[in-house]
Amino acid sequence: MTHPTLLVIAHGSRDPRHAATVHALTERVRAERPGLRVETAFLEFNAPSVPRVLERLAAQGADEVVALPLLLTRAFHAKTDIPSVLREARARLPRLHIRQADVLGPSPLLNATLGRRLREAGVRPGDLPRTGLVLASAGSSDPEAIAVIAEIARELRHTGWCAVRPAFASALLPRTEDAVRALRAEGVERVAVAPYVIAPGRLPDRIAAGAEAAGADVLADVLGPAPELARLLLNRFDEARVPVGASLSA
Repeated sequence: MTHPTLLVIAHGSRDPRHAATVHALTERVRAERPGLRVETAFLEFNAPSVPRVLERLAAQGADEVVALPLLLTRAFHAKTDIPSVLREARARLPRLHIRQADVLGPSPLLNATLGRRLREAGVRPGDLPRTGLVLASAGSSDPEAIAVIAEIARELRHTGWCAVRPAFASALLPRTEDAVRALRAEGVERVAVAPYVIAPGRLPDRIAAGAEAAGADVLADVLGPAPELARLLLNRFDEARVPVGASLSA
């Protein structure tokens, strides 16, 4: 094999909707770039595991793999778990060149995906001046990841929403319901909740439950297999293949 393989590494979940969504996304990536070999692996809960996929690729003659974390921020999994798994694989499979691509966020394509899901949920451009947005992420104890979510919320505030508040399904406060109620207390007429998560599962369900409990007017779907997200995966793949100091246009 002479062309690199894109290996998408998802966290995994006991919820079958998670793996189904990941596979739907990788299918869209294949459709966006015919001829690119795209494989999927999971850190836990689902098969195949990352080591098993890399071993299979090496046995089939692959010589280069770009391992792409299906993660929105650089937190524990991107900084520790995935590098550790890939480091062990490199030691076992020395003929297989493995690059780790960057995480997906932040990116204008992620913001575009959020916008797509909000429009699908019924938000129209004319609604924004009277609508507050809750940007509901999974949550993390990593300061870098928290800072990224806060910055995205600030960016979104400048796109027409009357207010934007971050919320977290775990690790941090406020929860989704707290953010919705805080916007109501400020006199915001309508409140929309946008899950900043890729696939369904326990934490997205917690976001949805919080939105419902607090009476949010709009609940968008998870990011899922959106075309913008598929293009972002391909962008990260291409970036990982460019030598340090080189230009993508070179």
